[in-house]
Amino acid sequence: MYSKVIEASKRLAGAAHKTPVFSSRLLNEHAGNEIYLKCENFQRMGAFKFRGAYNALSNLTPEAKAKGVVTYSSGNHAQAIALAGKLLKVATTVIVPNDAPAVKLKAAQGYGASIVLYDRETVAREDIAKQMIADHGYTLIPPFDHEDVIAGQGTAAMELLDEVGSLDYLFVQCGGGGLLSGCAAYTKNALPQCQVYGVEPDTADDATKSFKTGTLHTAHNPPTIADGLRTPALGKLTFPLIRQYVDDMITVSDDEILSTMYYLWTRLKIVVEPSGAVSLAPLFHRKLPLQGKRVGVILSGGNVDVRLAGELFANISD
Repeated sequence: MYSKVIEASKRLAGAAHKTPVFSSRLLNEHAGNEIYLKCENFQRMGAFKFRGAYNALSNLTPEAKAKGVVTYSSGNHAQAIALAGKLLKVATTVIVPNDAPAVKLKAAQGYGASIVLYDRETVAREDIAKQMIADHGYTLIPPFDHEDVIAGQGTAAMELLDEVGSLDYLFVQCGGGGLLSGCAAYTKNALPQCQVYGVEPDTADDATKSFKTGTLHTAHNPPTIADGLRTPALGKLTFPLIRQYVDDMITVSDDEILSTMYYLWTRLKIVVEPSGAVSLAPLFHRKLPLQGKRVGVILSGGNVDVRLAGELFANISD
């Protein structure tokens, strides 16, 4: 996977943004560590997902590009596939749950994707995709369990290490594990001494349980404000990669996610969605005995309905 990440970086050159790395003396003093925030909320379409989507679509055969692609997503991958398809002139169809954030759905439509809504309580999105592939010959580009998608996501860690050099720790949020497995695989090859931690909401801790037991666990539509991390399980590719390259997994509560998100918005002026704040939450709340370390953190995205954010922030005290 390490070499595939390097190959992906070449495909993404000139297409994906090289997102900024921010640091804050205020945050460092609060957390007791030297923290480097890789701000994927400034990526095209507002999240790291563009990296994997563009890498996967650009690597298709001409025949596959001509027939088009289909995917399923709660929002960010849908937008990423739609934008990558627009740039590469590939027709895209995205299967989206009817409770997905409206801001993400509207963006995917704006990039030109055909939208198919479904009820995640009664219908399996995989079944819808299979039928559409049979009917139209589409190529499936899943949200995380795809080599080119994983490799593309790993370029976020590659850019971070290229910019800041040595790190003691890297914290990455985990839903289906595409970002975590790609970043971990690259980091442990490029910087073996760096400890890689995956972070999940405690109500959506299927990956943590899977990592610690060695047996794949699932969580059906878990109740968390981090809507991008409600994936039911790790994939056939991401599960073994995480077991191989990740050093540990940790969980955080919705309250911890929300207060971290609020801090990023109000003190650092960094707009992230709840899923984007997950990776910083364990450091912000000092859940690990780390002091004086150089720590990289992937802020995965910033696609949030600001009206919903206002409602979430309403009861937080400064």
